Amino acid sequence: MFSKRKETPQIDPVQRELYEHARKRIVQKKRLFQHFIVFLVGSTFLVILNLLIGIGKEITFFGIDWCAIAIICWAFLFVLHFCNVWLFHKFMGADWTSSHMERLIAKQKLEIELIQKDVDKMYPKDELIKKKEEFIKHKQPKAISEPKVTDFPQKITMIAAAGENNALGKDNDLVWHLPDDFKRFKQLTTGHHIIMGRKTFESFPKPLPNRVHVVITRNQDYKPEGAVVVHSMEEALAVAKDDPQPFIIGGGEIYKIGMEYSDCIELTRVHGTFEADTFFPDIDTELWTVDKKELHGADERHNFGFTYLTYKKK
Repeated sequence: MFSKRKETPQIDPVQRELYEHARKRIVQKKRLFQHFIVFLVGSTFLVILNLLIGIGKEITFFGIDWCAIAIICWAFLFVLHFCNVWLFHKFMGADWTSSHMERLIAKQKLEIELIQKDVDKMYPKDELIKKKEEFIKHKQPKAISEPKVTDFPQKITMIAAAGENNALGKDNDLVWHLPDDFKRFKQLTTGHHIIMGRKTFESFPKPLPNRVHVVITRNQDYKPEGAVVVHSMEEALAVAKDDPQPFIIGGGEIYKIGMEYSDCIELTRVHGTFEADTFFPDIDTELWTVDKKELHGADERHNFGFTYLTYKKK
């Protein structure tokens, strides 16, 4: 036979709070009573020592015996203890705290109502709702259309590094290492859309930070992480329509297509002839003119000299 297990009765939270309050009050009163008894016995003992034996008479403060001073100090502490247990608790106890808390909450609610009235006057609710709806409507994505070249007033820029024979790279990689050119590429393209072909995107170990990657590919099923996939230069430029200066960064076929759309070419001409399988297209000097030129010689960090060339379309 299994014995029935007695269930522990549940104590109401209010009753528990009343119980705890009563327990604390009993402890306080008990300590006050103990203090009184010790004070009474101790004071009587000091008086006996002072009157019968004369202890304390040899040490005085302002003509008062030391024992009397001790009794007065002890009495002062007892009065403080008494006030704390009875008077302070009566006038500044739980009821006093609750009433002041309620007054404070009511005052805060009134201040919040006044602030809300001022806000409603400055920003009417109907206008705020209207502005919110307009903001949501403006942020909704729009369908990508096939715009014309003239629809893009921004500065479309091709950026590349090519050898004297227009070599770009081999086996989907560069054939030189130019740290300063990498640094310049980062400075120019950060914060912008960078438009590229699939092979160029896959040559990156991971997407470049602080740039929007737009990949042009014929593969309808290509869905890489960290890039927007499109299937024509027109679609790529539509994605970058809000960017004042999108950059076309390669590879060779994308550069050929980009010649028609670009307004500027930032070309790093590497001084050397290199074996390559990808090439930058020839620049027609009747359509393009050199606007800026900056020479960078070879040094301990750069095996080849190079020149920064900025071309503008005539």
